[in-house]
Amino acid sequence: MSINHYKKIAGITIPDSKIATQATALLLEHGTEFIYNHSLRVFLFSSLNAQRNSLPHDSELLYVASVFHDLGLVPHYSSPDLRFEVDGANAARNFLKGHGIAEDKLQLVWDTIALHTTIGIAEHKENEVALMYSGVGLDVMGEGYENLSPGHREEIIKAFPRDGFKKKIIPTFFGGFEHKTETTFGNIKADVCAFMLPNFHHKNFCDCILHSPWSE
Repeated sequence: MSINHYKKIAGITIPDSKIATQATALLLEHGTEFIYNHSLRVFLFSSLNAQRNSLPHDSELLYVASVFHDLGLVPHYSSPDLRFEVDGANAARNFLKGHGIAEDKLQLVWDTIALHTTIGIAEHKENEVALMYSGVGLDVMGEGYENLSPGHREEIIKAFPRDGFKKKIIPTFFGGFEHKTETTFGNIKADVCAFMLPNFHHKNFCDCILHSPWSE
């Protein structure tokens, strides 16, 4: 895998602690160049949003969460029946447990990853959760694009190229849960299944109510 290592991009220092370095090594071992570049951009965008809004946060934990946030899509970490966000969150928690990280910080990282696609909730939680949600939204859907200076935008994309991101990200998502499409019920990834599978029939909440075992 051809990747770039930087100490600082767009004024943001990229953590190089033992934990951060080992997390990056796992991303490089089990992920792809495409996911690596996306994950680093998410960290940088999240950090810039923190800087712009003066939001205190744990940069190392935010970095680890960014590194693991899409690893639930890759075979090594993918379960047969859990949402990919939960797989990534579980992987990060297990990794951090090995470093003796406190329980409250384990939960914080778990929430940051597990909720990164949960619209309407993640942005109201702890700073790390809200920040990574914002970084993912900026990279994937361009949310807050207007707040990113042209200079920072160019510097980040040069370091961690998008490489046809718009065309590749939907198939990348789908490849991570095509064996368990039922896990997309009730979340935005059901849209990915509908896009990739023309005849996709998704579970319907109203049907669940109307066909419940209750007599009335």
